[in-house]
Amino acid sequence: MLNTAFKKEVFDGLSAYPKYLSSKYIYDAKGDKLFQDIMAMPSYYLTNSEFEILSINTKQIIRYFEDSQTGFDLIELGAGDGEKTKVLLRYLAENKSKVTYKPIDISQHAIDGLTQTLATEIPSIDVVAEKGEYFEVLSKIKNNSKRKKVIMVLGSNIGNLLHPRAISFLSQLKEGMTKEDLLFVGFDQKKDPQDILDAYNDPEGITAAFNKNLLVRINRELEGNFDTSKFIHREVYDPETGTAKSFLVAKEAQTVSIKNIALNISFEPWETIHTEISQKYDAKTVAWLAAAAGLEIVTSFTDSNNYYKNYLFRTK
Repeated sequence: MLNTAFKKEVFDGLSAYPKYLSSKYIYDAKGDKLFQDIMAMPSYYLTNSEFEILSINTKQIIRYFEDSQTGFDLIELGAGDGEKTKVLLRYLAENKSKVTYKPIDISQHAIDGLTQTLATEIPSIDVVAEKGEYFEVLSKIKNNSKRKKVIMVLGSNIGNLLHPRAISFLSQLKEGMTKEDLLFVGFDQKKDPQDILDAYNDPEGITAAFNKNLLVRINRELEGNFDTSKFIHREVYDPETGTAKSFLVAKEAQTVSIKNIALNISFEPWETIHTEISQKYDAKTVAWLAAAAGLEIVTSFTDSNNYYKNYLFRTK
């Protein structure tokens, strides 16, 4: 019956207590568009902060990336629409760098859109895009490429993982790296808690619609009957741990049926579905994560507000 990962994870998550769903299933065509809308919101500082970092430090960043002898592969995990990455790609194209850009994303819609826009906007860049889970695709790339690799994780995607899983994630990336390879990762920094809450509790309701897209997708693909109007989105932030958490909260008692996985779920009033975390960092935490994963920090770049940092790592 549970013949897909989506089915299994929905069944397991909604059968658990407390209930949870994986944020990775938000990203279908509608979810991709909603996330682009989120990134355009003034309160969502992460996008502008990282865009500033890449724009101001382009030449210096590329100097670390390049290999003048063999060229390099720029591998981006969770590439999305690639808007920030285009800052680097345009510079590489203008300077005729020997680079192959390899975006990886779990959304076919995102991969198709990015490939098409790059063909139009930066046609001289060699693009080899792949849909799939990060490590599955990375293992193929590791076996097929002899050039220097620069692995990029922008948008603080690592923030979707609590620290033990973040260490595991970085350790797995490290296992696919040689001494010449580099890892370039964005980390959202700890800051005024209200700034963080404002980024995820927008009054326009875009983030709420983004999280509710999990329920919409379950309704469409698994024949569920969630009434999304009976759930509200709520964000909480713990400044001690640096963990922001997203929840969908049931406004009333209700029962939901999901036909394709033969599951009936009862909700008490104000019962939650945990959908996502967004971890925030300080310098000590990043250094600890890196050391635990067998990596060392080469350098870092920050924006004018010190809201965000991009770290460059190599293997020890």
